[in-house]
Amino acid sequence: MLYEDNTAKLLGLEDVIIKKVWEDESAHHIELELPRRKHSCPCCGAETDRIHDYRKQKIKDISAFGKDVYLYLRKRRYACDGCGKRFYEKNSFLPRYHRMTSRKNARIIEDFRDTVSASYIARKHNISTTTALRYFNLVNYSCKALPEVLSIDEFKGNAGGEKYQTILTDARDRKIIDILPNRKKADMIRYFRRFKNRKEVKYVVIDMNPHFREVAEVCFPQATIVIDRYHVTRQAIWALERVRKEEQKHLSADWRRFCKHSKALLNKPPNKLKEDEQEKLRIILGLSTRLEQAYFLKNDFLFLMHSPNSDVAEELLADWIYRAESSHLPEFRECTRAIHNWGQLILNSFIVPFTNGYTEGCNNKTKVLKRVCYGLRNFHRFRNRILHCAS
Repeated sequence: MLYEDNTAKLLGLEDVIIKKVWEDESAHHIELELPRRKHSCPCCGAETDRIHDYRKQKIKDISAFGKDVYLYLRKRRYACDGCGKRFYEKNSFLPRYHRMTSRKNARIIEDFRDTVSASYIARKHNISTTTALRYFNLVNYSCKALPEVLSIDEFKGNAGGEKYQTILTDARDRKIIDILPNRKKADMIRYFRRFKNRKEVKYVVIDMNPHFREVAEVCFPQATIVIDRYHVTRQAIWALERVRKEEQKHLSADWRRFCKHSKALLNKPPNKLKEDEQEKLRIILGLSTRLEQAYFLKNDFLFLMHSPNSDVAEELLADWIYRAESSHLPEFRECTRAIHNWGQLILNSFIVPFTNGYTEGCNNKTKVLKRVCYGLRNFHRFRNRILHCAS
């Protein structure tokens, strides 16, 4: 009976002749060579099949069956009869001057998509961290055009000598567009002005950052600026929290212990409270009239943020501002001031469904990447790593 040798198929390399296979405790070792054939001289172009000599090269391949794989390629060096040039035979799996196969290089670059450190990837592939980073440095992303719905946000990156970086995303198609080295207004305006399709941007979604607002007004005068609802809602939540902290200072030690960790209870939607939580909340609100008043103001604000359209929202918002300013709660002054300053942009969020939700999710993933890598100081590599993970 004849048995088919499937070692070459299992190896996944084209046109190779397996000469010998062995293994030890840590790796598989495969000795191979390519079939002899005519080659064109890289100098004069003449064909030759005259062999000058052989040399053996050790090559790292992707791991298999839980062990490293090493290939030992018996390379031929051909000699040209016309010009005397000596050159190595060509193969499809090993780039010139490399000691690792093309597919191992590709696998290393692919592993950088995961939120893991470069040292982890290096250990996984049995190479140095410097070598892993050298391969990843071949990756580069560029932004050619801006989307119709542009989302702008900042995050703490601590890269390239700047504390904060700026992230640009497509809020409709949910993809990262680019990462900017800082959040400076002049640099952002200079960056956006180089795009030829700036007029195609219809919506710009931002948080309540005045620099982003000024950049959007200068670079995208025809676009509708939208404030993310979450950043508006938390203004009322922060105001309630300031009232709670102030009122707890005037309580006795026993009541302060009772009210400890009440922040989550006060922020929880009333329709999701359990019976014991409702009873505890009733007792807490009974301790302070100011806290009770702030609690209902916060709930009313969250209710109006779910208005079906901008007309209803504008009416409810005007009524809420009047009640907040008449409540004599100084902790809500910052909230009402912000609504006065950003009123029309807040109402725009009831016209379109776009938010900064996807952008905030990208920022959370970036924080995980930073924590795993113990920080990424090189901005160019940091930017490409974020874009590579999201691509």
